[in-house]
Amino acid sequence: MLAFHRAATGDAFAAGTMVGVGLAPGGDAITLTGPGEGTWTGPWVRPGFAFDEVIPSWNAEAPPGSLVRIALQALTPAGAESGWYILGRWALDDTAFGRTSVGGQADDVGDVDTDTFRAATALAAYRLRLTLSAGAQGAPTVRLVAAIASAAARTGTETSRPGRETGIELAVPPYSQSIHAGEYPEYDNGGASWCSPTSTAMVVAYWGTGPTAADYAWVRPEYADPWVDHAARFTFDHGYGGAGNWPFNTAYAAQFGLDAFVTRLRSLREAEAFLEAGIPLVASIAAGPGELDGFRLEQGTAGHLVVLVGFTPGGDPIVNDPAAPANTAVRRTYDRAQFERAWLGGSGGVAYVISGPGTPLPPSAGNW
Repeated sequence: MLAFHRAATGDAFAAGTMVGVGLAPGGDAITLTGPGEGTWTGPWVRPGFAFDEVIPSWNAEAPPGSLVRIALQALTPAGAESGWYILGRWALDDTAFGRTSVGGQADDVGDVDTDTFRAATALAAYRLRLTLSAGAQGAPTVRLVAAIASAAARTGTETSRPGRETGIELAVPPYSQSIHAGEYPEYDNGGASWCSPTSTAMVVAYWGTGPTAADYAWVRPEYADPWVDHAARFTFDHGYGGAGNWPFNTAYAAQFGLDAFVTRLRSLREAEAFLEAGIPLVASIAAGPGELDGFRLEQGTAGHLVVLVGFTPGGDPIVNDPAAPANTAVRRTYDRAQFERAWLGGSGGVAYVISGPGTPLPPSAGNW
């Protein structure tokens, strides 16, 4: 079961409690009303079922030296409130501090696994809190905060039947993560560990935007596709030491004027609707050896990010898989049933939804 909740309008932000923050000019974002620090605490969200996981995401601008902290509080079915769990300390800039997830928060209610709150027992409600801290160059502004709550998200399902949206392929540029092997050990050494930022960079480029040459001037000139190095650096989670933090990747994409969030989908039928709307998806999959025919990670993987760019007329997914030896080898077609099992069974259908401003999303069944 899935339920998505967002605050991205003045009315939605006003439904929360604001201390030291207020609506930014234009009314559809929040920022500090004075120097120092302020908080926005959202209302209790009741998904309508007993949930066991929550993944938050956000779109924010944070000038160098400023900071956005995201926290979650849970409510048990008996009405007891948990403490606050930190889901991230984030800013795009990494010169003042390293953006980070926070481990070591386990108690009898739940725990934080990098980017995901996991409940020890099923819960009734949750709420989010944003803490905005100003830096010398200004205060952060948050224009979206969202979360996907789920129960038994990895429960297996039968293969979905292709819908009418098959036979489409979006022109998403192909980038290989493998050509970056050994680059920037301080950002997890490139190559096999950069599937998420490479996938995010592909979708950002699809929308005709991304870092400028001045932005990635720090990348060594002999490195190909320096925008991938840029994405890896500015999604890097200094807490767990990798660039695969899901909401850090969508927050990065949002820096380029895009709308971006993390959610879970129930099937490839739901994904087909996004592709028909012109929106590629970044999907988180996991597969053991031999479970995904044609997969270049023959040894299998506990987690890998790819870009879903289309479907064959027969309904098989067409994927830009960054685990390729060259950009020209990134495009892959996978068996529908195998891919759906790897996606839904691996991550519970986690997807990055990254879209151009004003691009309509397809009709939702409550999970976006």
